[in-house]
Amino acid sequence: MSRVSVVILNYNGRSFLEQFLPSVIRHTPESYEIIVADNASTDDSLAFLESAYPSVRVIRNNKNGGFSQGYNDSLKQVNAEYYVLLNSDVEVTEGWCEPVIHAMSKDPRIAAAQPKIKSFQDRSRFDYAGAAGGFIDQFGYPFCRGRIFDEIEKDQGQYNDQRLIFWATGACLFVKAEVYHKAGGLDEDFFAHMEEIDLCWRIRNMGFEIIYVPGSEVYHVGGGTLSRQSPRKTYLNFRNNLYLLFKNHPSHNFFLKLVFRFHLDWLAALKFLVSGEAAHFSAVMKAHFSFLKSLGDVRRKRKQVKKLITRYDESCIYNGSIVWDYFVKKLKTFDRLPFSGKK
Repeated sequence: MSRVSVVILNYNGRSFLEQFLPSVIRHTPESYEIIVADNASTDDSLAFLESAYPSVRVIRNNKNGGFSQGYNDSLKQVNAEYYVLLNSDVEVTEGWCEPVIHAMSKDPRIAAAQPKIKSFQDRSRFDYAGAAGGFIDQFGYPFCRGRIFDEIEKDQGQYNDQRLIFWATGACLFVKAEVYHKAGGLDEDFFAHMEEIDLCWRIRNMGFEIIYVPGSEVYHVGGGTLSRQSPRKTYLNFRNNLYLLFKNHPSHNFFLKLVFRFHLDWLAALKFLVSGEAAHFSAVMKAHFSFLKSLGDVRRKRKQVKKLITRYDESCIYNGSIVWDYFVKKLKTFDRLPFSGKK
């Protein structure tokens, strides 16, 4: 049994493996296991690995089941105390693992964590996916310290404090293996996008904590599977966000929040339409239709999730509307939010 297994999910990503796997091998302790889990790639990823890195363990999934199923299938074959789910388009730095594993091992309540995630393209700025730790507002919209919607801050040391967060990014997610499986793993109906937020919400409801560890720093390319400008990504983000809100929010006034959330999404869709982005408008509408069509299945999942709940801690949920505060009040950085969870 390995104490830590770093698992990189790959789908037709030979160029990313060639560029970034060397940094993972160079900066990961020799006692840790490095694994590439391949989602039935049709490029020459596997041939490249066999030729250039024969010592790296490869797990071959029999189909491309997306991020969620790809990891679920792979991690069933990994025997470790800690998993590190690492995107193939991430450059790690010296000592990237140790601070996070050390922080998690000191407190049995901590079940998941992320490092500081910065942009590979502009190394002075945070990365869109995760930045300095994730949060959500009361209507389920996610945001990060260092990134709210498309406002991405420069890293000037303002988020160099280790602290509790609501969700840790799937781009570089440290998680205790036992808790990952007890929580049910990643929801395969998500396919990709926000599945890590859904998992983290279940982990928190089970009574565990999630932390951000700034002593570890990595650089993320982003958009390796789907560009942020892709209507497909818009569809998955809006649909999956409704999934995770419906599944995990145990509040007694949850349905009122869901109705309000629908109206906010319609405003976003209207903004897309007015801006001439008809494909994104259509993506939001399709996301809502898909959610309503799947409501029976999501309702059954909600009942299953409720069985896991041992507490409901709202300390990392922003009791406001990040949409209203960002677009109307122009509060575009985390430090300006009237949020008790800032400290």
